[in-house]
Amino acid sequence: MRPVSPSRIAALLLALFLCLAHAHGEPPVLKLTLHDTIQPISAGYIQRGLDEARRTNAPAVLISLGTPGGLLDSTRAIVQSIERSPVPVIVYVSPAGSRAGSAGFFILEAADVAAMAPGTNAGAAHPIIEGRQLDPILKEKVENDATAFLRSYAGRRGRNVTAGEDAIRSSKSYSDEEALKLNLIDLTATDDASLLRQLDGRPIHRLDGATQVLHLSGAAIDVFRPSLRERILGRLANPDLAVLVLVIGALLIYLEFNVPGTIVPGSLGTLFVVLALFGLNLLPIHHTSVFLLIAAMALIVLEAKFPSHGILALTGTVALVFGLATLVDGPIPEQRVHTSTAVALGLAFGIISFGLAFIAFKARRNKVLTGPQAMVGAIAIVRTPLAPTGQVEVRGELWQARLVDPVSAPVPAGATVYVRAVEDLTLLVER
Repeated sequence: MRPVSPSRIAALLLALFLCLAHAHGEPPVLKLTLHDTIQPISAGYIQRGLDEARRTNAPAVLISLGTPGGLLDSTRAIVQSIERSPVPVIVYVSPAGSRAGSAGFFILEAADVAAMAPGTNAGAAHPIIEGRQLDPILKEKVENDATAFLRSYAGRRGRNVTAGEDAIRSSKSYSDEEALKLNLIDLTATDDASLLRQLDGRPIHRLDGATQVLHLSGAAIDVFRPSLRERILGRLANPDLAVLVLVIGALLIYLEFNVPGTIVPGSLGTLFVVLALFGLNLLPIHHTSVFLLIAAMALIVLEAKFPSHGILALTGTVALVFGLATLVDGPIPEQRVHTSTAVALGLAFGIISFGLAFIAFKARRNKVLTGPQAMVGAIAIVRTPLAPTGQVEVRGELWQARLVDPVSAPVPAGATVYVRAVEDLTLLVER
């Protein structure tokens, strides 16, 4: 065996040292991605990410933001999480084309460092309560509350409070250049790496008044991804998808009632309805619309039991469309059910339900197809003369038969007769 040279040993030791140094180096910057509407699931994701950053002693948290807005309660929860975070929070509106609209503007201004990529915008933060038009007094109260909420932290961050209030009261929106000029943000950057380079060695002022210097030179970025639960519920928080799952589930359950014993449609339908209720529970629900949906289902079920030539089904379909269209009353269009979705789902459900009801109605009116009563109306071939009793063949089976009119002329073998009735397993027939 050849001896190992001292230079080779030194190289191995140096490599081991570098590996250990890298393993015990600075933890990476934790990156959270918030490119969706603001709702309880996104608020929970941000809180979980900030907790992870504190646990790992991350030098900073980078939140990539792009949102049209969302629920005010969830916005307040995110802002409070940022304010309480011991780890500096950088909110970066990116990539180009993104926006921090409405609720996103409050989150941007709450950050220790607010940044925007070229080609982005922020603002239009006028509050709306569940999509309703407000009377002047209530409108003023909501505006004052929202501007006070912004002032409570924007001034301490050194931001332009006046321009921030304009974004709320006048729904003004600012480009990245305008926001930088008005001191609504701290800097602009083309990408994450450029942003961290500009922030390296930069002092920031925390909400409690303390000054902290960021050391981000060469820091790695670790993406903190949503959990499976957050991804599923985040999708179900989309009103269009939630009502789609709800309607499919209701249709499967309705099918189970029309074809009992199939089990699979009922089980899948129940699962779909439960998932839809989980998603809708995250959104502001208009309770009057819930009663419309219940009334629609009742009318469609009554159509199957008491045929009304389609009047009940039509009324139920109209109620279903209006109920779906107004079910979710969010503050922004992205958190409401689109009219096209409501009309398509309502009409599809109504047509399918009416079709199932029509099939069930026809089945009830059809003559019996099994047992002796199924023979009524059939044509039989006489096998032994009927004088007035004898045997006939119906559908390959021999039956005892008797002439309806016993005093009529006998019917010879080979002739054909009609079955008019069944009496004690004897067919009553006539020519």
